[in-house]
Amino acid sequence: MVLVIGAGLAGTEAAWQIAAAGVPVKLVEMRPVRPSPAHHTGEFAELVCSNSFGALSADRAAGLLQEELRRLGSVVIGTADAHAVPAGGALAVDRARFSAALTAALEAHPLITVERREQEHLPDPGEIAVLATGPLTAEALADDLRRFTGREACHFFDAASPIVEGEGIDLSVAFRASRYDKGDADYINCPMDREQYLAFRTALLRAEKAELKDFEQESAQFFEGCLPIEELARRGEDTLRYGPLKPIGLWDPRWGDLHDRDVRRAKRAYAVVQLRQEDRDGRLWNLVGFQTNLKWGEQQRVLRMIPGLENASFVRFGVMHRNTFLESPELLEPTLQFRSRPSLLAAGQITGTEGYAAAVAGGWLAGTNAARLARGLEPLRLPDTTMAGALLAFISDAGRGTKGGFQPMPPSFGLMPELPSRVREKRARYGAYRDRALADLEPFRGSSDRSAERDADRIADHAAAPSAARLLQAR
Repeated sequence: MVLVIGAGLAGTEAAWQIAAAGVPVKLVEMRPVRPSPAHHTGEFAELVCSNSFGALSADRAAGLLQEELRRLGSVVIGTADAHAVPAGGALAVDRARFSAALTAALEAHPLITVERREQEHLPDPGEIAVLATGPLTAEALADDLRRFTGREACHFFDAASPIVEGEGIDLSVAFRASRYDKGDADYINCPMDREQYLAFRTALLRAEKAELKDFEQESAQFFEGCLPIEELARRGEDTLRYGPLKPIGLWDPRWGDLHDRDVRRAKRAYAVVQLRQEDRDGRLWNLVGFQTNLKWGEQQRVLRMIPGLENASFVRFGVMHRNTFLESPELLEPTLQFRSRPSLLAAGQITGTEGYAAAVAGGWLAGTNAARLARGLEPLRLPDTTMAGALLAFISDAGRGTKGGFQPMPPSFGLMPELPSRVREKRARYGAYRDRALADLEPFRGSSDRSAERDADRIADHAAAPSAARLLQAR
């Protein structure tokens, strides 16, 4: 039997892949017996921050990683596809239905035994195990991990965005559109003029922040890809306008003819706040890019300054928490085995990958290799020419350390080996990376197409309860 510690995205994927290989699994998850600072439920694979896995198109880094995982038979990506909600060119899900479906499916699997308890120590050296405790690893296990590795854990601060009820959004002010009209009008957009924007930024700067429990405010280190909205505001007057409030490509037809230059100059918004659909029914909407550490009362006051959200009803306020990750380049092989203990593997955000799909990729490889070890087979290493292989090679390569030390890394075409010949045009270049990656992945697919179909059928049998109700209960 293989032990999997943690039932987040990586642990869920790892447990399923091990069981799919015919190997029994013990899946240990501390929630809800012991809650975490960021989770709201006890469901497996709960999405704590955004409900989006990123761009769908395979000529984008996140989209290519998703497509690779589909071809490898990922149960998490397959379930995300089954519970997708409109999000323009992105894969976003009804997070409650998504997590509930995975939870029900794993709990019903005959080879998976679920134990709801805290794992306080690493397993014995002879036991095959996957460590997938994520960035919020509990103190006792984190201490044992530090003793085992002989290294202090790295950390940074992460934050989640607020969610509001759709009924409270004033659509006489806000409008539906996708940027540059790509796809359907899947986002709700709240436009600001210059005066409104400057007042909003001033309010953000003056709002009272929640006290950080682990470190003093001035020593907090943020992950650059997920900065709190108030931190962005602090960095400059226009930082928000060139970030999550970027108005480019968004137009309300009520303003007039977009192609009329005079109308466009007079009516174009100075900044725009976007909201993305959170659940299948469109009752819940999250503020895109609005992760924050403001006190909850301050969030309600400041965010209601956004045009169209004056009467917004908040289902969830933004929260901030410490994320912990390993010095993976010094500790892990590209197979995700610990160099000093090959029977122990790690996966997910604790390894220093960033993003949902990246966590799933780590879970797929760690689970696949744990099952192979249990069956007496050699572990796999994915080709560096694939997005998954390149990302996992990066986190396990000590020679790639940056001057500022090892930091979390999302999927990126910059991680992949250069193409044999130069392709100047960016979209064509990314398309060439995609084609090479998917071709090089083919030998690793095996019977994953058939297993993915069986997995999809099994997951479909575990339809979740209404997502809005679950999130409302979690308030």
